[in-house]
Amino acid sequence: MENPGSAHLPPSEEHLDTKENTDTPFSGISVSDNLQTTLRTNPPMLQQDDKEDMTLQQSGEQQLGDSGERQDEEQYLDEAEKDKERYTKELQQYQNTDAYRSYSRKAQSRQKGRQQRQEGVRGVPSNTEKESLLKERPIFDIPIFTEEFLNHSKAREAELRQLRKTNMEFEERNAALQKHVESMRSAVQRLETDLSQEQGRNSLIQQHLQNVRQALTHCLRAVPIPGTTETPSMETIDSYMSRLQSAVLTHPKESEAIISGVREVLSQLEG
Repeated sequence: MENPGSAHLPPSEEHLDTKENTDTPFSGISVSDNLQTTLRTNPPMLQQDDKEDMTLQQSGEQQLGDSGERQDEEQYLDEAEKDKERYTKELQQYQNTDAYRSYSRKAQSRQKGRQQRQEGVRGVPSNTEKESLLKERPIFDIPIFTEEFLNHSKAREAELRQLRKTNMEFEERNAALQKHVESMRSAVQRLETDLSQEQGRNSLIQQHLQNVRQALTHCLRAVPIPGTTETPSMETIDSYMSRLQSAVLTHPKESEAIISGVREVLSQLEG
């Protein structure tokens, strides 16, 4: 029978050594498994703090995104308000112009005309009134597959045919004018060629005349005009010949010697 007081005694050193020796060398594995089990069951507070930080970060990013979206939305609303104000201002300016007043009067008159036609007050309009009404009325206001649409199409086809006819006439006129221009160009080229040839001939004649003047001046340098002592020079040869002819014709008998001398000089010149 065991001693009751032995249960309260501390274990001896031998008992501790025996216990340490009885531990298996793989006891660390069981401790690690227990630690992992404990970690899975009770995760550390650090992981929980990280989750909270991530949640706060995501919440902050979401708030930033929401604030950015609100800023963009406010910017778009401001731009839309500015566009609206600008449109209202431009509309008011346009309504104060003569063009808008004229358009408004025409629109009112057209509206009255429609009402009168619907009420049967007006009779059947004539063809001229139909054409004028179709011209004044915008094209997109005419409903299709109606008599008004057919009349509008006929009027436009007639106008198109007239425009094509006018275009053909202008093309024919342009072709005739083009031919006339080509003939004029040919005539101008011929005239320019003739002018060049005439200028060449004139220059040859001028050169020949200058040679004749030089020869007459040289040959008649010793023949004075009757009644004077004037002899010819290159500057006075033309007037000299004119005065010499006048003196010879006035006094032919007294100028026989001069005439014979001049004839001799001219014969030498021709030779």
